[in-house]
Amino acid sequence: MGVLNVTPDSFSDGGQFDEIDSAILHVDKMLKNGADIIDIGGESTKPGSEPVSDNEELKRIIPIIKAVKNEYKDILISVDTYKSSVAKKAIEAGADFVNDISGLTFDYEMVSLLAQSDIPVVIMHINGKPKTMQKKIFYSDLISDMKKFFIKQCDYAINSGIKESNIIIDPGIGFGKTFDHNFTLLKRLKEFGDLGFPILIGPSRKAFIGDVLNLPSNKRVEGTIATIVAGILNGANIIRVHDVKEIKRATIVTEKILKAR
Repeated sequence: MGVLNVTPDSFSDGGQFDEIDSAILHVDKMLKNGADIIDIGGESTKPGSEPVSDNEELKRIIPIIKAVKNEYKDILISVDTYKSSVAKKAIEAGADFVNDISGLTFDYEMVSLLAQSDIPVVIMHINGKPKTMQKKIFYSDLISDMKKFFIKQCDYAINSGIKESNIIIDPGIGFGKTFDHNFTLLKRLKEFGDLGFPILIGPSRKAFIGDVLNLPSNKRVEGTIATIVAGILNGANIIRVHDVKEIKRATIVTEKILKAR
């Protein structure tokens, strides 16, 4: 899953791809480098970020989704949003599934929209909201608390009409987690496998990598590769990344190791 942020303020690439021409060029590059899915987002959810209005988010993403889908008809597009009104318009514009950072907790109309649309959804774990999620981080037991969240939200989704086969879970690396928590999640990712859903991870270029390497976001590709390889070896099925070419190569080798006799 290649990241296309059409925002002015995303932590790693804000302002780079918010025009149609630059967005299409970036999508073309990611597809040529091996992306299978393009994840399009119109609101930064980095720690401390302010939410944007539905209208502003729609203004940013709908023209891009339409343009990308018109140019590349057969690719998969996920829309990175927690707002049902935005998701609805994005699906109408061509989005194939929804990547909800709130895990269906911020907008109670999202679940019925997804059930009616019969498309996949990523249920991500978040502790708090982006603006405040890194201020007071507490878990009785990190993995146990998160598994309880997933069981509750996945049951809620299924009972609301979302097909079990349409559910993907994401531990939400960096979303209400300490740096140590993020490393623990990657090491213990297999423990979420018994929930029975595909697992998506998105550690790409994040601050916990920069903290270890003392590097800015645009120089964290090697650290990101290490987290992705660990994630795949521990059960990740979908990886959300900025540096598609380098990480695709690492993924191919990692999968070869997994399949070795």
